Amino acid sequence: MKAKVSLVGAGPGSPDLITVRGLRVLESADVVLYDALTNEALMEVVPKHIPKVYVGKRCAKHSLSQDEINQLIVKSAFQYGHVVRLKGGDPFVFGRASEEMEYIESFGLTVDVVPGITSAISVSSSQGIPVTKRGISSSFWVLTATTRDHDFSKDLDLAARSSATLVILMGIRKLKGISHRIGIHRNKMTPLAVIQNGTLPSETCITGTLNDVDTMFDSIVISEPGIIIVGDVVAEHPSFFDEAIQRVMNLGI
Repeated sequence: MKAKVSLVGAGPGSPDLITVRGLRVLESADVVLYDALTNEALMEVVPKHIPKVYVGKRCAKHSLSQDEINQLIVKSAFQYGHVVRLKGGDPFVFGRASEEMEYIESFGLTVDVVPGITSAISVSSSQGIPVTKRGISSSFWVLTATTRDHDFSKDLDLAARSSATLVILMGIRKLKGISHRIGIHRNKMTPLAVIQNGTLPSETCITGTLNDVDTMFDSIVISEPGIIIVGDVVAEHPSFFDEAIQRVMNLGI
């Protein structure tokens, strides 16, 4: 038995969007530690006798702290052999994989990384929203809504001042505040989309503008995972103009 760890990206949600390499590594696991945003259907490829440990980490409802997860990874490696740490999306996109790797390697353990398809790009693509388009947006920012201190990231202001597409992860609960902050730097008619449960059968997408955020917020489920996309590329969504017309009709204009 050789103690080692594989950090594997599970993709944006749908179980068939894990990479081929990720699936093969998962099949070779001696123990699996998985997050809330990984699809449990992936556990079906792991032999029944292999321990599968849920370690949570979503919407402040953590079953284990990050320090406890780090310790459990190392303990499991020495106890079982090959640990697969299965993380949603890509391990290195706001997945704290660097912290886990540093801790694991301090014990002399080998760490392999299997990249995953990040929700930052794939979820918008699944709704027909490109993050870049010639003549509309030549770049995009991927950022998290808030810092460790629960304040807005300074990068949010920098991104909002640019003409780039903004893709904001882990910001659903603060949609109103985020939109207000962006609205300081951008036109209030800037298109915006909120996509929840991306790539899953329960996927939803609501489009509007920064001006429509209050109404949009009433239509989302804040306990569900999602991403926020801000920029003119959102107008590429098939329902953008239909929803805009419906809002005008509801206002009696």
